[in-house]
Amino acid sequence: MHPSSPSPAWTRLPTVDGGTAERLEIEPGLSVVRSCCLPARDAAQSHANPPEGGTLVLTVGLQGRSHYRSTQGEVLGFDEGFTTAAAFLGSAGERRYAAGQRVAQLRLLVQEQVLARWLGAEACMQLMPARGVRPLASARTPAASLGHALALYRASADAPGLALLDGRIHALSLLADQVRALGLAAHEPPPRPRGHAPLERARDLMRAQMDRPLTLAYLSAAVGMSETRFKAGFRAAFGMPPGQMLLQMRMERARALLEAGCQVAQAAWQVGYAHPGNFSTAYARYFGHAPKRQGPQR
Repeated sequence: MHPSSPSPAWTRLPTVDGGTAERLEIEPGLSVVRSCCLPARDAAQSHANPPEGGTLVLTVGLQGRSHYRSTQGEVLGFDEGFTTAAAFLGSAGERRYAAGQRVAQLRLLVQEQVLARWLGAEACMQLMPARGVRPLASARTPAASLGHALALYRASADAPGLALLDGRIHALSLLADQVRALGLAAHEPPPRPRGHAPLERARDLMRAQMDRPLTLAYLSAAVGMSETRFKAGFRAAFGMPPGQMLLQMRMERARALLEAGCQVAQAAWQVGYAHPGNFSTAYARYFGHAPKRQGPQR
């Protein structure tokens, strides 16, 4: 899968050896990046986001897989057939690609001030991290979203003006689809919880203790909240229930461990699964394929 040849509306971007990347700025603060690479060896590309103003990034995996690792240790996975949503503010890290694997992706980048125009400042504020990376969602790409992503990826180079018009239509449609998936309708932003500190502590606790059998009762008690208030506040703050975020953290950590050469049973234990069979089932349901050790064996 290759993007079409660039037009005046698309600009070349630096990328890993054996790849191409092009960016289309649809309007200030709203742009699309399409990329394709087939590295001969494992490759990494440094990436940084500015410290002023956050950015929502929707990455549609069209072919292959890659992942992003921040300097603070957060890991985001990008798989064929899945859309990953994350918010960035003042972050730095690397996009990593495995040797011999073709990877094609479409990324929609929406800056905070543009997103606030449609969602409202309150809802937008809840999506953005104080600093760094905030994973928001990772799920199979719906057919409608895939159609818009492919239209952007395959946009013609023959008519730059029309490319911008088509790009705006498909980009905003893709964004609207994912806003609905996140439960953030522009006319009905979720209520902002009073005080994010306890919920931030709960999220940090989940990340630090994911190898333990964490329960809703334990997490809510650990931050001094009732279970009902904790569940409602967590969803409002992070756009997903605590169980979904914990599963996402565990699966992303497990994939990073497997890519580093960890055995399946070891990865399962480190992310809180006492039985490898249960872990394999959960992993396959989340990513669409069974877990497999990928790093060099010692």
